[in-house]
Amino acid sequence: MALSADELFLKQALELAAQGRGLASPNPLVGALIVDERGRIVGSGTHLYEHRKHAEIIALEEAGDKARGNTLYINLEPCSHTGRTGPCADALIAAGIGRVVCAMEDPNPLVAGRGLAKLREAGIEVEVGLMQHVARALNESFAQFIRTGLPFVTLKAAMSLDGKIAGPSTGQPASSGAASSGASTASYITGEESRRRVHRMRHESDAILVGVGTVIADDPLLTDRSGRERRRRLMRVILDSRLRLPLTSRVVETAQEDVIVFCSFAEENKRRALEERGVRVVQVEIEAAEPGPALSPHEGRPDLYRVVSLLGAEGITSLLVEGGAVVNWAFLRSRLVDKLTLFFTPRIFGPVGAVPWLDGMSGLTAGDALHPSHLHIERHGEDFSVEAYLRDPYRVLGPQG
Repeated sequence: MALSADELFLKQALELAAQGRGLASPNPLVGALIVDERGRIVGSGTHLYEHRKHAEIIALEEAGDKARGNTLYINLEPCSHTGRTGPCADALIAAGIGRVVCAMEDPNPLVAGRGLAKLREAGIEVEVGLMQHVARALNESFAQFIRTGLPFVTLKAAMSLDGKIAGPSTGQPASSGAASSGASTASYITGEESRRRVHRMRHESDAILVGVGTVIADDPLLTDRSGRERRRRLMRVILDSRLRLPLTSRVVETAQEDVIVFCSFAEENKRRALEERGVRVVQVEIEAAEPGPALSPHEGRPDLYRVVSLLGAEGITSLLVEGGAVVNWAFLRSRLVDKLTLFFTPRIFGPVGAVPWLDGMSGLTAGDALHPSHLHIERHGEDFSVEAYLRDPYRVLGPQG
C-alpha cells in the first residue's frame, strides 16, 4: 500500500534523525523537515550534539520566511524547556509554523507532552503518533537513559544452531566480529555480513563490555570499525574481578582514556601500572553471593547493577554486552538486559567439547525463565539474527523493570 504524503515526509525526517547515530548521544536522535503547501521541502535539519542546535531550529533557519503557515515533520516532540538551547516550541510558534506532524512524545520528564500542548495553545494544528513504533525504536537508548539514568543494555552473542559459542575443534570463541582486526586469533563463526552488522551495532552504542576472560583468550581491540564518524570514542569496559588484565593486551596498549576496568579487588601495583597506561580502574562492591558459601572479594565479580549505574553517571546511554558464557548469564540473571541480539550460523557443533552461550545456570526453576517479546528475524548472508526485547524502555521506571 502506498504511503501517504505525511508518511513519506515523516519517513524522511526519521532518516535525517538516523544520520545522528554516533554523533548525538547523550541527546536524542532528531530529524526535521519543513514542507510548503506545494509539497516542496523548504528546510531540513539533523541534531548533532557538538552543533548544539536542535533539528527543528536548523530547519527553521534554512526555511526562513517560507516556514510561515507550512508543515513541520519531526520524529520527536519539540522541547518546551531551556537546556543547552532555548525552547524549540517557542521558536516554532514565533516562525508561524501552521502544522506539526510528530511521530512521538518526548520521554524526557521535562517535556513529556508539554511542547505539543504549547503548540496547540498557540493555534498550531498538531498530529502525533504517526510511525511511532519506528520513532520509538530509534530513540530507545535515550528513553531508557533520560527516565532511569541507566544505559540501554543490549546483549549480543553469535553461536551455532545448537547454541554453542565455541566448537570442539578450536575451543575458541564463535565471534561475529567481537574479537579483533588484522591478525585475529579468534575463529569467526559467522560471516562477513554478520560482522558488518555487529560493527554497526557498536557504532550505535556508547560503550562495549566484555569479561576479562575474553580479553585473555582473544586479545580483542573492542573498537568501532564501521568506518562511520562518531563524536566520542566507543568506551571499552572490562569486568575483571581480580585485575588479571594483561598489560600487553591490545586493549591496554591502545587505551586513550577510553578503557574502564571494573574490579572487586585491586592489587595496588597492577592498578598503578594500568592507570599509567591510560586505563581507568574502578573498584566496586561484589555481587551478592548465591546461596552457599560466602564469596570473598578475590572470588566475587563486581556488582553489575553498580557497574551499569556508574556507566550511566558517565553519560553512557547505550551499552553493548559482548561477553562470554559466564558474563552473558550474569547479565541475564541480573535483569539488566533490555534487548537480545543473537546471531546464528548454519552449523551444529554437538555436545562434546563445545561451549554453550550461557554458563552458570545451575539451580534454576521455572520461575527464573525469561520471556523475550517483539521478536524480529533478519538474514545476513547465510547467517540470521534474532532480536527480542526483555524490557520496554518506554515503560520501565526502575532498575529492575
